[in-house]
Formats: sequence, structure tokens, C-alpha cells
Amino acid sequence: MNVTSMLNIDALAATPLTTDPYEYVHVPGFVRAAALASVVNDFPEITTPGSHPLESLAYGKRFGDLIGVLDGPEFEGAVARKFGVELEGRPKIFTVRGMCRPSDGKIHTDTASKIVTVLLYLNDGWDEAGGRLRILRSGTDVDDYAEEIPPTGGLLLVFRRSERSFHGHRPFEGRRRAIQMNWVTGPGSALLHALRHRVSSLAKRRIGAR
Repeated sequence: MNVTSMLNIDALAATPLTTDPYEYVHVPGFVRAAALASVVNDFPEITTPGSHPLESLAYGKRFGDLIGVLDGPEFEGAVARKFGVELEGRPKIFTVRGMCRPSDGKIHTDTASKIVTVLLYLNDGWDEAGGRLRILRSGTDVDDYAEEIPPTGGLLLVFRRSERSFHGHRPFEGRRRAIQMNWVTGPGSALLHALRHRVSSLAKRRIGAR
């Protein structure tokens, strides 16, 4: 699959890196309009909240194609150049969210083993007040934000994890589709994250089945 047929890499390259309050970039329409509908149609059926490991999910071909180009060298190179960080050879982990609960969105920075976080949203617009990711200035106030980013279809958000990379959102309950991808510090970190998400996903599925 040619990355340029699905992703607007040129738009990522042309979008300036924001550095206040930490390094991030967001690109609306990063998944090209011609590909977006089929990707959403092939999104895995997720009925429970939380982050689900990619390997635990069943999904269609076009969603798989999207994962393939995100996992490829062109996207990795574009992110590495944008943030001035070496990513080649670093392990990557993918998780997917399909449902949001009111308790989600608490302020956090991501774990220290994560180098760069990618969030790719696949929702049909977004009119809700909650569920909009906020780039926060502190770890104590969800209303003290530098920017609020709606999780609209095809929007890309990438940030460099740091002790200041606070983010969160106001409560929302319902369908909220997102792919999260991380480059991590080493294979051990990738295995630990994968195990944690696998156990969490299994527990949530059992709870949802009751």
C-alpha cells in the first residue's frame, strides 16, 4: 500500500511544530478523504472501553492497510524529522480505542518509556463538548489548556512525551474511535506495555459481557 494514497505526509511536513507547553503537532485530514470512509467501515468492532492491543482485534482490510502505512518507514521518517529524534529501530506498540466512559480522560503525561505518542482519530465529526483532547499547561487543571483538539475523522496528533506532556479531556460517554501508536525505549518496554494492555482489555471484555 502506497502511503501517499492514504496519508497526507506533505501536510505533516508542512505543519509547524508547536513547542508551548511541550512539543506537539496536529494535522486535520491526515487520513485522506478518499480513504477515510473505507478505513472507518473496516474499524474493529469494539464494545468495551479502554485500550485494546491491536493483535486482540478483528478488523477489515482497509483498516489493516492503514496500520501498515503507519508502521512503515515513510511515516516514521516524517515524525522523526518533525521532532528531531531518532526513531529507526525503536520498538512500536499499537492500541485501539472504540468506546469512552465518563472516567476516561484523566490528566496524565504517558509513561516514561514512551518516546513519541501518535493519536489518530476516526470519528464522524465531533459535536460533543466532552472527549476533546486538551494540551494542558499543568497536571492539575483540565481547563488550563493551550489547545483543544476535537477527535474528528482523520485528524492526527503527535507529541513528544516528557514530564510536561500533560493531556486529558472533559468527560464523554459513547463511541470514540482512536488509534494510539508509540515508539518506546526498548523491547522490554514494548512487551510490558503489550502485556498490560492485553490483561486490561481482557478484564474489560469480561466485565462488559456480564
